[in-house]
Amino acid sequence: MNQILRQKSFPSGWELQIVQGDITQEQVDAIVNAANNQLQHGGGLAGVIVRKGGKQIQAESYAWVREHGPVSHSKPAYTSAGSLPCKYVIHAVGPIWGEESEDEKLSAAVKGSLKLADKLKLKSISLPAISTGIFGFPKERAARIILETIAGYFLDQPGSGLKRVRLILFDQATVDVFLRTFDAGHL
Repeated sequence: MNQILRQKSFPSGWELQIVQGDITQEQVDAIVNAANNQLQHGGGLAGVIVRKGGKQIQAESYAWVREHGPVSHSKPAYTSAGSLPCKYVIHAVGPIWGEESEDEKLSAAVKGSLKLADKLKLKSISLPAISTGIFGFPKERAARIILETIAGYFLDQPGSGLKRVRLILFDQATVDVFLRTFDAGHL
C-alpha cells in the first residue's frame, strides 16, 4: 500500500505529496513512465508498467512513435493505462547521466508531463524519480530539480487544472533523498 510521507498544500489550491510505494497501484488520472525516446518498455519502471498494465501499452507506444517519431524530453507521449487503475500513462523521456544538459532535460521532462496532464484536463498525476534508476542521474540533484520544477510550473500556471501531484518513490534510498530535499524547502 502506498504511504504518504509528506504533503504540502499551496494557496492556489494544488497539493504536492511525497509517497513511498508502487506507481502501478496509483489511483490517479495519470502516472508518468520514465521512458526512452523510442518507447521500448523492456526494463526498469517501463517494463514493470507494461507487465502490470498489459501489452496494449507497448502496442500504443509503438503506434505513437510510428505516427509522431521519437519522443523528446519536453514533449512526452501518452497512452491508455491498460489494466492499471489510472486513465493514462504519460511517457516522459528523462536524460541519461553523462549526456549534455542533463539538468535542463530533466526539468523539461517534468514540466512537459505537467503540461500534457493539463492539456488532457487531468486533476491528478503521479511521477517517479525520473532518470534516477537505470539512467544514472544522481538522486540528490534530481530531487532538487524535480521539486523546483513542479513548484515553478504552478507559479507560472496559476490556472492549471491539476490539483494533486504525487511523487511516488519505491526504494528507501530515494525516499530519504527526496524527504531531505523537501524538508530543506526546495519548493
